[in-house]
Amino acid sequence: MTEAADVMQPAGGFDAPFVKELVRIWRAEDMSGAWAGKSDLDLLEPYILDKEKRRALPVIGDPDPDTVWRLELFFNAVAVSIEKATDVMIQPMLKMHHEGFGRLVLIGGRLIAVNKQLRDVHRFGFDNLAKLASEGNKYIRDGIKMIRKFPDVANY
Repeated sequence: MTEAADVMQPAGGFDAPFVKELVRIWRAEDMSGAWAGKSDLDLLEPYILDKEKRRALPVIGDPDPDTVWRLELFFNAVAVSIEKATDVMIQPMLKMHHEGFGRLVLIGGRLIAVNKQLRDVHRFGFDNLAKLASEGNKYIRDGIKMIRKFPDVANY
């Protein structure tokens, strides 16, 4: 497990508010206590796909349910973070073809705050924890910016 911990330790990644929110979302999903003994890094490890792991995955493939679930939890953490910053309830919607392409939107009121085209979902992951935090923060910033630009639509 030290290899995963080494990959996941870039500066500031684990302390990022988005990463902490993602861990909270994971912990909230654990109704049976199966992950109570796991560290936060263990929970986040499936999001880390370094070059070797990514190369081992086929270029074309169907995403397994665990990967789709991790994608949903990632964007749920984005949605909750946007809600906390704007006081606008955000609802995620995912429409995906079984081959791993589709669209995810985060909706506030009648506003699409975040719109993400999905491709190659079976390869969803990040090089390291800092990149995970950076991508999550990018979606949060974009969502907040959109809500602040169109507050009447978001609060409709």
